[in-house]
Amino acid sequence: MSKKDDKKLIVDMISESEFTVQGHGVHTAFVEMTNALKDRNDIDIAVNKARLDADIVHAQTTGLYSMKKMRQSGGKKVVSAHVVPASFIGSIKGAKLLEPLARAYLRWFYNKADLVLAVSDYTKNELEKIGVKKPISILYNTIDTAKYANSPAKKKSARQKLGISNDAFVVVGSGQVQPRKRVDVFFNMAEKMPDVEFVWVGGVPFGVIAAENGAMQRMMNNPPKNLKFTGVIPLDDVADYYRAADVFVLPSEQETFGLVVVEAAAAGLPVVLRDISDYDTTFRDGAVMASSDSDFVTQVDKLRRNKKFYSQQCRLAEKIAKRFDSSAGAERLVEFYRSLI
Repeated sequence: MSKKDDKKLIVDMISESEFTVQGHGVHTAFVEMTNALKDRNDIDIAVNKARLDADIVHAQTTGLYSMKKMRQSGGKKVVSAHVVPASFIGSIKGAKLLEPLARAYLRWFYNKADLVLAVSDYTKNELEKIGVKKPISILYNTIDTAKYANSPAKKKSARQKLGISNDAFVVVGSGQVQPRKRVDVFFNMAEKMPDVEFVWVGGVPFGVIAAENGAMQRMMNNPPKNLKFTGVIPLDDVADYYRAADVFVLPSEQETFGLVVVEAAAAGLPVVLRDISDYDTTFRDGAVMASSDSDFVTQVDKLRRNKKFYSQQCRLAEKIAKRFDSSAGAERLVEFYRSLI
């Protein structure tokens, strides 16, 4: 790996997801970023330590444990902003009532950093709206796209492993099962397209405190015959579902970034997303945008029947994967680190 100077940076990476709830995008982003830095020879990285000789302490989560570690470490303080107040609405029970408190807390937390790294332009704008005054730069989430690489042989193997017929047309979605993700749209798609196989990768990792937990559990327990909910599964197993699929769909109404989009694109899948401004500077040019709930069915049906359109969207998805590969993200992150010291 390239170096900006001869000094090996000592970095403490902090994430409460290491010992609490996993199965969500923030944990995935933390794992991917940490692994990318471990692959470099100019970084000495440790997880959930607070070394007095650290150059950088980088928090991926915003709990009190992360604040404690930032205060204990001797390094400059960097915080990745994966969440904004709107992220909690449709995710956690009572979020609308607690939004003023969440706004105040996040403003306080992010303002303790020397540098805030927003995961998208949308996120940066939201941070500025809530009163974050510390320097904010944009660092998009990235993944090791090689882990999701696909081929006809890998696709066949994945389908055999998962018990999916070789001639099935498979639509996959991914993320927490919560109102904000609009999993109900995915559910309705399966009902309207009975000859298509649907798989939603993910569950309800936050359990009883999750928004509309009862309704989400009922939906997961009573799907159409052509829809499978995997529940929360190990990150290493997720790639099999992407490889087995033909199309990726995410009907979410709000995303700070949407790391699952990059995962699906890295597996060579055409991507269908809701037409929201959150994707303006990230995925819009590489995805099919659905303008309404019913449009998701229309766009998937077009991808299924129009081979030229399907091939075109696969090529565009490849551009998403290349843009958000972790090697480029790690290089950019180290540049931010060195700018602080």
